[in-house]
Amino acid sequence: MDDLKTSEAWRIFRIQAELIDGIETLNDLGPAVSVFGGARFGEESPYYVAARETATLLCKQNLAVITGGGPGIMEAASRGCFEAGGTSVGLNIILPREQHPNHFQNRSITFRYFFIRKLMFVRYALAYVIFPGGFGTMDEFFESLTLIQTKKIRQFPIVLFGTSYWQGLLDWIRAEMLPHGCITVGDLDLFHLVDTPEAAAAIIGCYMEQCRQFQGDQRRTSI
Repeated sequence: MDDLKTSEAWRIFRIQAELIDGIETLNDLGPAVSVFGGARFGEESPYYVAARETATLLCKQNLAVITGGGPGIMEAASRGCFEAGGTSVGLNIILPREQHPNHFQNRSITFRYFFIRKLMFVRYALAYVIFPGGFGTMDEFFESLTLIQTKKIRQFPIVLFGTSYWQGLLDWIRAEMLPHGCITVGDLDLFHLVDTPEAAAAIIGCYMEQCRQFQGDQRRTSI
């Protein structure tokens, strides 16, 4: 029992170390967009191609790109930013399978704890672009909606890419959540649905222009 107590106590220090490492690595990053999507999409996938193009367009707006640092959509977005000469940030995670760092990262951090990694995604981003993916991608989507809905963070663009992928989920939200009063009509305006990299970049560019009209750093959240 004493050994278990010691182990739990040291875990707190590991958590603190990851928080400090993340903050010190990203604190001077500047405006950035977090891009999410599944790890299982290869280069031949239209979503891979679109994520790469989207990241390139974001880079041309002087935005850094933050990804999970792994393969698939994460690699595509990292690659698009890296090849365009931008700052590509990889927030890697230690997993038993699937996750291995891609080669298109200017800044790279490896996390043990998901919750600290997720904090960095939202803390240093002024927008999310969410491509098709699995449970992890859905987690990021709904967590961002929850944080904005509950006003824990400022409202920023959440851009879903791919109507054919997302439409079934959005139809279910409108058909089930809304009639039961679990969400309001206004909550449906918390995200955008697009089908081209240009449309995704335009939404974020418009938001950046709005931010310039206000004083202070609109990128930073209350987290």
